[in-house]
Amino acid sequence: MQCNYLKAVITLAVLLMGACSEAPKTESTEKAFPSTPVTGKTAFWDLYKAAHSWAADLEPLKLESSSAPGLKNQAGNAAIWTGTFGSSKRREAIMITYAVAAKPPDVTKGINVGHPFPWPGPTKDALTFQTSDLVADSDAAYKAALAKAEPWLKKHPDKEVSISLGNASRFGTPVWYVLWGDSKAGYSVYVNAKTGEIAKPK
Repeated sequence: MQCNYLKAVITLAVLLMGACSEAPKTESTEKAFPSTPVTGKTAFWDLYKAAHSWAADLEPLKLESSSAPGLKNQAGNAAIWTGTFGSSKRREAIMITYAVAAKPPDVTKGINVGHPFPWPGPTKDALTFQTSDLVADSDAAYKAALAKAEPWLKKHPDKEVSISLGNASRFGTPVWYVLWGDSKAGYSVYVNAKTGEIAKPK
């Protein structure tokens, strides 16, 4: 009788230990992907990580904003950012997109990695830049550009804005290119990505 009682106790203990050994149900610590427009730097770091998985010697070339259906880009924040990265060893470049919302037919929400394409290397009009050069974010660049563009925008209040980041020898530093309208009939301002101040070609 005593033996049967002891067996029952041991069996119960084993069952309890098995229950305790199951992985506890905890909330995921992974940051949820945003659903509203974000700044260029916010997108850039996730794009950089994705590009690093493609090539360890990656060099940033360009970052460009675009819109998504139902979401309005404003104040230097965008729904979609596309980064272009080059690899000298591969002699290739790749475009990777960060999207807070889908844009059919090609872009889904999240990180979209494109296909590599031939890249001969940097040119004077399309230089690479260092991550340490990216200090001023796109919202700061927008604010600086807006102060200069205000007189023009009063006459053209409905013009949409786009923002891109790149580097060229004529500036000597990476710059944000803030454009209202289009390049033919719009208004553009260059902003130094290091200082956040208005930039002028040399």
